[in-house]
Amino acid sequence: MSSVAYSQEAAPSDDFGSQYQTNPDAKMLLQADNLVVDRDQNTVTAAGNVQIEYDGNRLVARQVVYNQKTKRMVAKGNVEILEKDGNRIYSDEIDVTDDFRDGFVNGLRVETVDDTRFAAESAERSLGEITTFNNGVYTACRACEKDPSKPVLWQVKAKKIIWNGTKKTVRFEGGRFEMFGKSLFALPAFEIADPTIKRKSGFLFPSFLYKDELGFGMRVGYFWNLAPNYDITTYGTGLTKQGFLSETEWRHRLENGSYNIRVAGIYQAKPGEFGSTTVDAQERFRGMVASKGDFKINPRWSFGWDVIAQTDKNFSRTYKIGGYSDESLTSNVYLRGISGRNHLDINFYKFKVQEDVLNGSRYAVDTKQPWVLPSVDYLYTVPESVYGGELTITSNLQGIYRETSDTIYQNNAARFLNGMKGTSARLTTEAEWKRTFITEQGLVITPLLALRGDAIGIDTNDTFGTVNEIRSQAFRGMATAGLEVRWPILFSSTSMTQVLEPTAQIFVRNDEPYAGRLPNEDAQSFVFDATSLFQRDKFSGYDRVEGGTRANLGLRYSGNMNNGWSIHGLAGQSFQLGGLNSFAESDFAGAGADSGLEGKRSDYVAMLGMSNNSGLAFAARGRFDKDSFDVKRGEVEASHSGQIVKASVKYAYIAKQPDYGYANDRQEVSLSASTRFKENWRVFGSGTYDIVSETLVRAQSGLAYDDECFTYSMAYIQTRSPGQDKISHSVGFNISFRTLGDLGSSF
Repeated sequence: MSSVAYSQEAAPSDDFGSQYQTNPDAKMLLQADNLVVDRDQNTVTAAGNVQIEYDGNRLVARQVVYNQKTKRMVAKGNVEILEKDGNRIYSDEIDVTDDFRDGFVNGLRVETVDDTRFAAESAERSLGEITTFNNGVYTACRACEKDPSKPVLWQVKAKKIIWNGTKKTVRFEGGRFEMFGKSLFALPAFEIADPTIKRKSGFLFPSFLYKDELGFGMRVGYFWNLAPNYDITTYGTGLTKQGFLSETEWRHRLENGSYNIRVAGIYQAKPGEFGSTTVDAQERFRGMVASKGDFKINPRWSFGWDVIAQTDKNFSRTYKIGGYSDESLTSNVYLRGISGRNHLDINFYKFKVQEDVLNGSRYAVDTKQPWVLPSVDYLYTVPESVYGGELTITSNLQGIYRETSDTIYQNNAARFLNGMKGTSARLTTEAEWKRTFITEQGLVITPLLALRGDAIGIDTNDTFGTVNEIRSQAFRGMATAGLEVRWPILFSSTSMTQVLEPTAQIFVRNDEPYAGRLPNEDAQSFVFDATSLFQRDKFSGYDRVEGGTRANLGLRYSGNMNNGWSIHGLAGQSFQLGGLNSFAESDFAGAGADSGLEGKRSDYVAMLGMSNNSGLAFAARGRFDKDSFDVKRGEVEASHSGQIVKASVKYAYIAKQPDYGYANDRQEVSLSASTRFKENWRVFGSGTYDIVSETLVRAQSGLAYDDECFTYSMAYIQTRSPGQDKISHSVGFNISFRTLGDLGSSF
C-alpha cells in the first residue's frame, strides 16, 4: 500500500536571527508503503520506502515517526538526506525538525557538493546553519572502491569540527593530520573556508624559494574577500640576502568586464650579491606597477590593456613576479570590433626585454625595442558576391618609434639593421577578388585579382651604411593577377580511402618597388617550407611584398585506412618566371637570404605526417637543395600519447647560413617522456642536446602523484648554454591538499 500526505503549512521561521530561510508556501510531500496515524499520541508513522520532500530537501528512510506537537521527525534505517544545496547526509538514525532546520544524529556521514566528506560519532545541527561534529573526520579524498576499509590518502581528525553555514567556515579544534592512516602531527585550532566557497578571506599557504643572489626565502600571502566583485591579495617574502619583498594585487569585476592592479617592491639589502656590471646591482629600491583589464562595450566591441612599468628593466624577472617573469614583456592597449567576418583591431604596443645587461653596452637589447603607436588592422568582406566571387579589403596602419638602432654586429661591424632609430609610418590597403569554378572533370579553378598600395614615411638620422640607402618617403603599388588549379582525385578500396591533389599556381605581378631599401620591422621571421609553398605572398608581414611572376607547383596527399591510421603529405617547388626576385634582394634585416627562394628555382619543400587512433604519431618536414637534394632545413619527430606512457622525440637540423653569421650547421635533439605507475604515480623527464657543441642544454627529471584530493610533484632542472661549462641547477616542488591549500617553491 502506498500513501501520500501533504502538510497544511510550512513551519514558521525562528526567533534566533538565523539566515536560514524556508519558502513559506512550501508543502511537504510524504510517500511510503504504509502510513499509521495515532491521534492519541499525535504521531504519524510512515514505514517502508519512506520519501519526504520539503522545500527542495529530500529524506529517504525505512521508517519515519513525525510528532505533530514537537514538529520533529525521527528517521531510522539507512537514512539519507539530500539538502537543496546538494549536500548529502547519511545515518542510521536522525532526529530533525520538520523543516530540516535543526537535528541530532549518531553515526553521521556528510558528502558535500564539492566532493568533500565529514564523518562523526555524533553531531548536532542548530539554527539551521551550524553543524557540530563530535570526534569528527574531514577529508576531500574518496574511499577506495575495491577496499572501502582502506584508509584514505589524507584526513583531519578533530574532537570538534564546527561547520558554520552562515559564515561559510569550517573550524577544527583538537585536531591531528593523518596520511595513509598514520598520524603525522597535531594541529592547533584552525579554520578553513567552507569547501563549497571559492572566495574566503584568510592566509594562503606559504611557498619557499632559493636563488644564489637572493638567498633562501619564504612567501606568505593573505587574501581579503572585500566584496563578491572585488578583493585584495598581499604577499610578503622574506629573503635572507636581499630583505623583504612585498606584493599587492587588487582585482575588481564590473558588469561589463574586470581589471586588476599589481604592485611589488623591495629595498635590496645586498645589491653587491649581483654582478657589479649588471642592472640588478645598480639600485637598492626596485619595484613595478602593472595592470590588466578587459571590458565589453557591447556585443561587438571590446577594449582593454596589459601594461607594466618598472624601476629598471630586470626587476620582475629577477624576483620572479608571477605573470611578469618572462624574458620578453609586451605592454598593450587595444580596441577590438568584430561583426561577422569583418573586424577592426587597434593596438598600442611597447616591447620590453628583461635583461641584466647595462644600457650602455652594445649588447643591451631593451633600449632597442620600439613603441608601436599604433598598429591598426581592418578586414572587410563585401557581403554580396562581386561578379560571382568574393571581394575582401584589408588595411594596416603601423607607426613605430625607436630610441636606439637595433643593429646586429658581426666581427665588430654592423651587419643587420633589425630596427631603425627614429620614427616611421606605413599605411597599407589591399583589395582582393577571387572566385572558384569546378568543372565537370573535377578541376577546381580559382582566378584572383589584387591591388595594393603602401604609403611610407620615415624620419631618422640612422647611420647604418649610408644614410641615402634609407628613403624618407615612398609610395609602393602592387597589382597581382593569379590563377590556382587543383585536381582532387579520389581512390577508394575496401581497406582505405586516398585523395591525390596536384596543385598549380601562377601569380603575375610588377616588381617590388624599392626592394630592400625600406625598413623591415614585421617581415623578418620568414621561413620557406611546405606550409608557405602556396601562399600568394610568402613574407610574414607588410613591410616586404613579393613581386615578379612566380609559379608554385605541388602535390597534396591524404589517406585514411580502416585500421585507424591516417596519412597526409605535401611536396612541391616554386619558380621565379620573370621580373625581380624579391627574395634575392636582401633588405637591412637580411630577410630572404639563404631562404631557398633566391634562385630561379626554389629548393624542394616537403612534409609527411602519420597518426593513428591509439595516440601514435610521426611527422617529418624539410627543405632540400634544388640541385643536390641535400637537407637545408629539417625536422623529424615521433610521439605517443597514451593513458600510461606519453613520449616524444624530435630532431632539428639547419644547414650553415653564412649570411646570418652561422658558419656551422645547427643540430639539436629533444626528448620528453612521462609514464604512470600504480595508477596515480608518474615519473617524467625531458632533455635537449645540442649536437654541434656536444652540450646538454637542458635536462629535467621529476616524480609526481595526483588524484582527486592530493597532488605532489618534485623536479630537478639543469640548464647550460651551448659550449659553456657553467651549469645552473634548480629544484622545485609543490604539494597540494584539495580544499586545505598548497605548499611549494615559488621558483
